[in-house]
Amino acid sequence: MRYRIVAILACLLAMAGVTAARAADCAQFGAGNRLPTLDNAQLAAQTQILCNARFAVLHSSLAHEPLWSAEHLDAPMVRAAMSTPRQGDFHPDPRIPSPFRAELEDYVRSGFDRGHMTPSGDMPDRQAQEESFALSNIVPQRAELNRGRWADIESAVRRLALREGELYVVTGPAFHTRTIAMIGPDRVLVPTSTWKAVYDPRRRQTGVYVCHNAARNPGCSHVSVVLLTHVTGIDPFPALPPSMKQVCMTLPFGRMRAPRRTRHTRHTRWLW
Repeated sequence: MRYRIVAILACLLAMAGVTAARAADCAQFGAGNRLPTLDNAQLAAQTQILCNARFAVLHSSLAHEPLWSAEHLDAPMVRAAMSTPRQGDFHPDPRIPSPFRAELEDYVRSGFDRGHMTPSGDMPDRQAQEESFALSNIVPQRAELNRGRWADIESAVRRLALREGELYVVTGPAFHTRTIAMIGPDRVLVPTSTWKAVYDPRRRQTGVYVCHNAARNPGCSHVSVVLLTHVTGIDPFPALPPSMKQVCMTLPFGRMRAPRRTRHTRHTRWLW
């Protein structure tokens, strides 16, 4: 038991040591070459940045899932993804020591889908497709959301990238209850919502989709980056000026409820 504890501590120290280096390695996935920042003490411990061919992930060893997944989505990438058959098998990420990662068995008979944060539908080749199926890019998501409104939002963002030429997109989970549900032997945290932040460099505008991770009629909303950061502690676009994050841009797809113009502390509950 003692040797196991020592080994775990060694793994944690190694993870902390490479986080800064890996952030520099995949900074191109962040607007202004800066990846998202996390200012949430409860979630910030035991995190590790993982660089992939087409996206970067901040993985939490406490949550056993990503806290954000960032990609630079452009029109050529979307067109290549459209001609690449979707293929890949869900798998644990071998870069994460087994005590700190999700395993396939965590999702078995859990009642939740394995929901991509960076979508496999954005990936332009087989390597990128396979990387997107790593459980380090996956959160527990209700089937009603994952296969319905969320899939529609992913498609809408791809269409927007084709129209605008490029987007920076950051996707992640939100946990907005005192008691957080968990699944599987590894106790993977179940988000109360999932969100997708978008920055359009051509228009110099930002906006965020937020969807309840609910089994019945999962509602979705459009909110500002400022509100997202206030609720989650994550700034998806730290390189952008504050003025660019105050107002939510017009995001495509459907009629979604807008937040009431009241105090943050009063109107966030029904959104998240």
